[in-house]
Amino acid sequence: MSAGSSSIMGLFPTEEATLTAIKAIKDKGWQVEEVFSPIPSEKIFESLGKKKSRIGWFTLAGGITGFLSGFALTTFTATQWNMIVSGKPIVSWFPFFIVAFEFTILFAVFGNVLGLLTQVGLPTKMDARYNPACSGSVYGISASGDPEKLKALMQDKGAEFQ
Repeated sequence: MSAGSSSIMGLFPTEEATLTAIKAIKDKGWQVEEVFSPIPSEKIFESLGKKKSRIGWFTLAGGITGFLSGFALTTFTATQWNMIVSGKPIVSWFPFFIVAFEFTILFAVFGNVLGLLTQVGLPTKMDARYNPACSGSVYGISASGDPEKLKALMQDKGAEFQ
């Protein structure tokens, strides 16, 4: 933040009002520091220019690894012990798919947790700007710029301040 600029937190009643305020703040050249929302919103992510999460790829990679591992485990186990199966194939596909399915779920969860730990950067403490009302029914925008003009702009777009 430059000299003469400070952070202002405005609370908005709807997603549409929040999107309008984000656009107006960016058009003025001020910086939107954080947006607090009671629900996940793709529109807000897009308006802020946020990238999509890569956690889904971790989950997919874990699931594929789990499926292949489960199938490999059952195949390896069946071929290591010479059991008399009365002319049936040693590698029997349908029962092996059950184990592969279970391994898919297990490894997908492991991949998801690994993705969360490596990609999200979970906060260690609560953000000082956070307002508990943003967990219920309002949206919050924390922005920095000229305090009087920024507050006037937010009020014009429907913001309340606490």
